Amino acid sequence: MTDAARKHQPRLTIRTRLTVIYGALFFAAGLLLLSGTYVVVQGSLDSYLDNRSRPEAIAQYEQQHADDAKAVDTGKVVDRIRDAQLDIRDATLDSLLTKAAFAFGVVGMFSIGFGWLAAGRALQPLQRITDTAKRVADRNLHERIALAGPRDEVKELADTFDAMLERLDQAFAGQQRFIANASHELRTPLAINRTVVEAAASGPNVTPELRQLCTVLLEVNVRHDKLIEGLLTLFRSENEIANRLPVDLANIADTAVKLSSCEPETTAAGIDIRLDTRPAVVIGDPILLERMTLNLVQNAVLHNTPGGGWVSVVTGPGPRLVVTNTGPTVPKHEILSLTEPFRRLDNDRISHIRGNGLGLSIVASIVRTHNGRIDIEPRDGGGLIVTVNLENHQENVKS
Repeated sequence: MTDAARKHQPRLTIRTRLTVIYGALFFAAGLLLLSGTYVVVQGSLDSYLDNRSRPEAIAQYEQQHADDAKAVDTGKVVDRIRDAQLDIRDATLDSLLTKAAFAFGVVGMFSIGFGWLAAGRALQPLQRITDTAKRVADRNLHERIALAGPRDEVKELADTFDAMLERLDQAFAGQQRFIANASHELRTPLAINRTVVEAAASGPNVTPELRQLCTVLLEVNVRHDKLIEGLLTLFRSENEIANRLPVDLANIADTAVKLSSCEPETTAAGIDIRLDTRPAVVIGDPILLERMTLNLVQNAVLHNTPGGGWVSVVTGPGPRLVVTNTGPTVPKHEILSLTEPFRRLDNDRISHIRGNGLGLSIVASIVRTHNGRIDIEPRDGGGLIVTVNLENHQENVKS
C-alpha cells in the first residue's frame, strides 16, 4: 500500500477503538449469558415434562375417574395435555428469547454510549499531553502538563514529559545566553579592528599597498560582521515569536527591492529587479519577515547572471511571496540542500564578495517559525523560483 493510500484511509481514534472493544466485550458476555439462561430454562421445562411421563399420568387419571360411568379414552386426554404443555414450553422459550434479545439490544446501546464516555474520560490525560506537545512544537518550552491524579502509567508519562521539557527549556535558555555573550565578545574585537584599520588607512603616509591591504581587511571585517548577524538572526528565528502583528508582505517587498536596487552589486551587474505587489497580510514578526524578504531578494541578486539578468518579486494573492531570478542552472538534487546552513553554490556569482551561506537557511527558519511553507524549484533556463506561503496566518487574520 502506498503512502498516499494510507493517508486516505479512515482514521480510527483510540477512543473509537476502545468503545468498539467495550461494546464487543459486552455483547459477547451478554450473548453468553442469554445462551446460558435459555439452556437452563429449556432444561428445567423439559425436566418438568419428563417427570410427568405418560404411564404415570394414565394411572393417575384412571384412579381419579374409576367410578365415572362415562369414562373417556385416558390416553388421548393425556396426549392432549402433553401437547398443550409442549406448546406452552415452546411459547415460553420464544418469549424469553425475544424479550431477552430486545432488552439485550437496548442495554447494549446504552453500554456503547457509556463505553464512549468512559474511554473519553480515560484518555483525557493523554489529550492534555497531546495539546501540550502541540504548544511546545510552536517553541513554547515554558508549557508544562502538571497532571494530577493517581500514580499510574499516564501520570508517569506526563511527569517524564514535563522533566524532558524542563531540561530542554534550560538548555535553550543556556544557549540563548551563550549566543548573546558570544555575539558581544565577537562584535567588540571586530569593531576595534575596524576602527584600527580605518585609522591606519586614513594616515598621511599610507602606501598604495597598505591602503589595498586595509581595504581587504575591511571587507573581511564586514563579512565577519554579517556572518555574526546572520547567526543571531538564525537563532532568533528558531525561537518562539514574541511580537505577532499584522504585516503586509507587499510593503516589506517594496522596501526590500528598494534597498537591494541601491546595492553596488546590483548596479554593477545591471540586474533588473521587477516588483509586482498585491495585498498579502499575515500575522507575524515584522523584523523577521523583513529579514526573510530581504534575504530572498539579495540571494536572487547574488546568484544571478551579470549583464541582462533580472529578479521578479511578486506578493499575493493571499499570504504569498514569490521570488524568481535568472542565473546558473541548479541541479534538482541540490535543491533540498540549499536551505542548510553554510551551504553555497559556487558557480557564477556576480560579485567577488561571497555570501556566508546563511541566506536561505534563515529564510527557511523564519518560514517554519511562522508555520508556513517554502518551495524551491529550478527555473527553466537557469535560476530559481522560491515560493513562500504563510497560509496559516492568513486564516488567523480572517478570523
